[in-house]
Amino acid sequence: MTVTSEPAVTIDAAPLTIPELLQVADGMPIAIGGAARERIRAGRRIVDEAVHGTELVYGLNTGLGHLANERVSDEVLADYQEGIVRSHVGGLGPPLPARVVRAAMAARVAGICRGGSGASEPVADGLVALLNAGVHPIVPSVGSVGASDLMHMAAIAEVLIGGGHAELRGDLLGGGEALRRANLEPVRLAPKDGLALVSANGVAVGHGAIVIARALDVADVADIVLVGSLEGIGGNPSIVDPAVADAKPVRGQRESADHLRALLAGSDRCAPGKQGSVQDALSFRVGPQVHGAFRELIRFAWEAVELELNASDDNPLVSIADGRLISNGNFEPILMALAFDALRPAIAHVGQLSDRRLSHLWTADFGLIDPLVPSALRELQATIGGPLWRYAAAARYTELRELAGPATLDIGPLDNGVEDHATNAPGTVRRTEEALGILEDILAVELVMARATGDPTSGGLGVGATRAFAVVGEILETSVGAASNDAHAAVRDSLTTRILPAVRAALAAS
Repeated sequence: MTVTSEPAVTIDAAPLTIPELLQVADGMPIAIGGAARERIRAGRRIVDEAVHGTELVYGLNTGLGHLANERVSDEVLADYQEGIVRSHVGGLGPPLPARVVRAAMAARVAGICRGGSGASEPVADGLVALLNAGVHPIVPSVGSVGASDLMHMAAIAEVLIGGGHAELRGDLLGGGEALRRANLEPVRLAPKDGLALVSANGVAVGHGAIVIARALDVADVADIVLVGSLEGIGGNPSIVDPAVADAKPVRGQRESADHLRALLAGSDRCAPGKQGSVQDALSFRVGPQVHGAFRELIRFAWEAVELELNASDDNPLVSIADGRLISNGNFEPILMALAFDALRPAIAHVGQLSDRRLSHLWTADFGLIDPLVPSALRELQATIGGPLWRYAAAARYTELRELAGPATLDIGPLDNGVEDHATNAPGTVRRTEEALGILEDILAVELVMARATGDPTSGGLGVGATRAFAVVGEILETSVGAASNDAHAAVRDSLTTRILPAVRAALAAS
């Protein structure tokens, strides 16, 4: 095991949190505490007692899948677990990002530390050593149907035993060479170790944690963009009145309304007699409700990810309390998969509001110029990045709507009909990440057009619009002469990296 004096995320008695998992995904070392080690040892003792017993135990002394009732002979038992790993390598597609792979590895360590896998200590320490040395297995992106990420996890396990391929400090290497350069030895698998390594939902859980944390930031960005448009059209801020949230106590709606109200602080819109219209179009008026529902489903998915992260999803399960190995279905992360399936329609509704508001901004923006005067049209194009951004946003919304459908019902029967249900958890997480990216595309267009409508030089804007419009102006100024799609990408990529931090800092200082 690699020893480090750096700060590390330690898995011990307390549950591992999503923020801690993300720290490991971003490069922080990981360690296993004493309480977790005792759970690993306790589970291992039960496995060691069962391996040569007369009772058939799935994957320990039997075949897998439709061969579950076939006993593995003692002659091949020593090499059986390595065979499980190598026989399950079969993913397709481009490799997963190293950040997702690190999150998957950390999630598997967390699962092993619960004791229910029965994996040996060298396996847990081996995964920790890979993480701390920066040895990142090359994992194909497609292969799991969401009833354990078998192919994904096998690609990780293959490097642990000296095979496969890995990235180390930017070099793509054979797994054995990567271990050698990192001064690590291949791990020799004990009974059940191979199954414990591959029969886990590490990629779905790890990637899910990354996506759900991103969704939280996008929810805040959506509020900022809504406020920018409300200020731009001179809308009515009554939608964020605390009495409205009190009348319908949905936690997410209250959070969104509170955030919107803070963003509007200092705005002329909130001064007596400056409310503009009696009430605005629904795409403005129901913002707290729709954004609030988005936040509620983010919370649901967050809790589902953390539940899976700290669960024992192994089959067979090692029950430490009563010393048994139990065949079960904990490998199906159905709650988490359904949570992400439910999240995408909420993302689409937020995108729909943005798309509808763009129509109002389009009318307002073109109302500011004489479109028959070429110089005026050029000035508007320079301000809003080109009028046809609005058309591109409409096209993106169509894609967003198409992604809103369920992904968890798409997998058919496998393995001679024995494996006749699956969750498609990695697929629904991946679609949710794609949906968030499309939503960011649309929100970036809206924010640019809101800034053009709101005239950021005139004053009277709230703290949120003032800061967001200022950063957008800086981005567009540095994008002068760039291709239209490059300018848009610069704004989109800055939504959570520059605009959101700037607005949060302004709120903290106000």
